[in-house]
Amino acid sequence: MEVHDHGLAADLEAMMKMTTKRRQSLRMLLAGAAALPLVGCGGGSSDSSTSSTSSGTASTGATSTPTTSTTTPTTGTTTTTTTTTTGSCTVIPEETGGPYPGDGTNSNSSGVVNVLTQTGVVRSDIRSSFNGMSGTAAGVPLTIRLHILNANASCGAAGNFAVYLWHCDREGRYSLYSSGVTNQNYLRGVQEADADGNVSFTTIFPGCYDGRMPHVHFEVYQSLAKAASASNRIKTSQFTFPMATLNEVYASTGYGTSATNLSRISYATDNIFSDGYSLQLATMSGNATDGYVATLTLAVAA
Repeated sequence: MEVHDHGLAADLEAMMKMTTKRRQSLRMLLAGAAALPLVGCGGGSSDSSTSSTSSGTASTGATSTPTTSTTTPTTGTTTTTTTTTTGSCTVIPEETGGPYPGDGTNSNSSGVVNVLTQTGVVRSDIRSSFNGMSGTAAGVPLTIRLHILNANASCGAAGNFAVYLWHCDREGRYSLYSSGVTNQNYLRGVQEADADGNVSFTTIFPGCYDGRMPHVHFEVYQSLAKAASASNRIKTSQFTFPMATLNEVYASTGYGTSATNLSRISYATDNIFSDGYSLQLATMSGNATDGYVATLTLAVAA
């Protein structure tokens, strides 16, 4: 392919000239062969782009995979967000696990950190530390309810899959990594989904730290047994919350810094959600006094 840099205007001019020459040639051809049938004239298929078929056709299993790249300032690496449409549901985008996964894939100041192999990690209430650590995260109560679908099984319920979920505390700190909470492992836990693909966590509403929209990380595994090793994860992603809910929560005691940080960020400027977040936006109910329930249906391909 020839590389040129003379601009769009020059390209358009050249295209117009080519079109004019083609029309002139066509007039000459018609004048000399008027008796010939005009088959394929007037913008034939050979000159036009082939029409694309609808993606995600269930009968063929075809998939459409638009991909965009985003840069993650916290790690200095580039991550790829991939959304795949399969059957009648769309697979939730793959996202970075970030710098604080605690799943054995990186280290903190003391070495490799892996809660997946620790006693007590399988639990529904993740507000307190476990396995010999003490401490409980304070904040507005939040129940997270996930409904998992298997896009490779006609979008049926992904029964008995498992989820490892983690997020920051009210102050925006991640247990095991952030200053002041390296001796805590709260706000991390694993749960097995029921036969209908439902899994629930009891936690607190995460804070907003500078540079990111508030979010929750999670990994999906095909079984509870496989959740003991991050190498078995079939999906890593994140979800976020509606702005109206964030404004309500961050008006509560203890979330003052989160309110300030939120004022400096948006979905459009967030390095994860800027390319779209419709599949990663939880549905909310409740209030800041009694607590909230965040519900999200997510599809994975397994």
